[in-house]
Amino acid sequence: MAVRLSERGHSVAIIDKNPRAFRRLPVDWPGERIIGSGFDREALDAAGAKDATALAAVTSGDNSNILTARIARETYEIPRVVARIYDPRRAEIYQRLGIPTVATVTWTIDRVLQRMLPEAVPAEWTDATGHLMLLERLLPDSWAGEPVRGLVEAANGRLVAVTRAGDPRIDVEQLLGQEGDVLHIAVTDAEVGGLERALSKSDGPATRQGGS
Repeated sequence: MAVRLSERGHSVAIIDKNPRAFRRLPVDWPGERIIGSGFDREALDAAGAKDATALAAVTSGDNSNILTARIARETYEIPRVVARIYDPRRAEIYQRLGIPTVATVTWTIDRVLQRMLPEAVPAEWTDATGHLMLLERLLPDSWAGEPVRGLVEAANGRLVAVTRAGDPRIDVEQLLGQEGDVLHIAVTDAEVGGLERALSKSDGPATRQGGS
């Protein structure tokens, strides 16, 4: 995953308490190697967490991953955080904390990258023509409290469902967004770029819709 991110032009830092783990990286890998725990403030500071835009907690321990993810969101206010999870029974708890999770049984680099960098994996599903896509995206913080369906449709998408606190909901007609919501959006390939741009903007929804 670190190699994939670097290849996409991102600045990457890895924190691992086992220095031997870094041997798996290519010799010319350009990122930072920090020896320590992901929930250790000194290690996070050394890794540049104060300026980070995304963090993935993917150790072999659920408790370590959720602690790291919470510190990343609550202390460093990193906007995109994802935690790997081994015990699916804990997933709902993590979702209630507004932290997307990827279960071990479905864990892939692409699934983690999608939650860190929405442009990394364009679609969860594509129809036979390749023109219709179903995207899964985290609600932008600036959309909280706003009617999500209207905001998505203003960007030429169609909101199909919302996963909130681990529970899927299809009653989206008047649903107001909440932090941690995962949006399931149908969109054509011609419109996906505009939708991604709308989701990536940090300004208020009124500005996205022309300042009305």
